[in-house]
Amino acid sequence: MSHEGIRIVRGEEARRQEMLEEKLPADAVTPKKVRVMKTEGTGVEIDWKDGHQSKWSFAWLRNACPCATCHEERERTGRMPGEVRPKEQKLFMMYEAPVRPLEVTPIGKYALKFQWNDGHDSGIYAWDYLRRVCQCDVCLEQSDSE
Repeated sequence: MSHEGIRIVRGEEARRQEMLEEKLPADAVTPKKVRVMKTEGTGVEIDWKDGHQSKWSFAWLRNACPCATCHEERERTGRMPGEVRPKEQKLFMMYEAPVRPLEVTPIGKYALKFQWNDGHDSGIYAWDYLRRVCQCDVCLEQSDSE
């Protein structure tokens, strides 16, 4: 018997994977209103057709980038989407500008794409993905209890 393709994961990661595979109702992943507060530098708010509201800071979204490179790096290091990447400790820490998008582009009727001030621009934030990583108190409480 081959063990190829078998991967051991933390329980938290296994629950998140199950959640990502379950199909959400159309109203839960269809935005009624999308606000990108680029000028204010605060983040994104979405009012969903099912009445739910989600909010994310730009820093959280950058750390939750769904592109393959970022996803694989998070898997390798055990970080969850949105969790800050640990900084390399140096004698003289250089100033880093706060994360912000230089450009935000709608992708069809299904996603947003950000061009970040750190040069990264390959993540496509689908409505389905954004709803699944909602950071509101209700969703966070629900994911903690699962």
